[in-house]
Amino acid sequence: MVLYGWYNSSDFVQQQGVKCNFADSIPWVILSPIEQSIKQKIESVGIPLKDWNIQINYGIKTGFNDAFIISTEKRDEILANCQTEDERVRTAELIRPILRGRDIKRYEYEWADLWIIATFPSRHYDIESYPAVKNYLLSIGIERLEQTGETHIVNGKKIKARKKTSNEWFETQDSISYWEDFSKPKIVWKIIGNQMAFAYDANNYVMNNACYIMTGDHLDYLLAVLNFSNN
Repeated sequence: MVLYGWYNSSDFVQQQGVKCNFADSIPWVILSPIEQSIKQKIESVGIPLKDWNIQINYGIKTGFNDAFIISTEKRDEILANCQTEDERVRTAELIRPILRGRDIKRYEYEWADLWIIATFPSRHYDIESYPAVKNYLLSIGIERLEQTGETHIVNGKKIKARKKTSNEWFETQDSISYWEDFSKPKIVWKIIGNQMAFAYDANNYVMNNACYIMTGDHLDYLLAVLNFSNN
């Protein structure tokens, strides 16, 4: 067997193998003896990230982004359809700016003028208080938005509903009990990418499910360390 220029796999293992501790109580990583020694020295004097006063959560999973994530033009149209000033104010508060994973750069982000209809189930919104939003969502089709997991036939076409949950048809798919964290200063970063990039947000952006958010203490310090480690 040829393995990257080695004609004997046992020779390869003997000369290239490293010893690892696979104890159940601690995370493990494959490193050379020198790298393991450096790692152990750092860990002996440092504080693990899990012991900092921080919270990490996912961004929002709507179950149907085409309905819940809208352009500025569509937002303005919905607001224009509000019948009273009170409704317009409520609706403007409900529709929040959103960042996607692709919008996040190193130390900064580029907002794409997108908004999310933030009907988080944990907020227990009454959709009747938002008639303009209700009418917009109904125009998408309740069969597509309901959270039953069922398939419907509409005008001869199969329409697949969102996955089955206990949430209402006008709500996002995930409950989002940590919704208040989106209004806090936070570090944000995308989940997938060949190079990690971390940005700081103090402008109350919501993130989609291609992002993580971190809230807590010492965010400015953590931001610098996280971005430095990805140079």
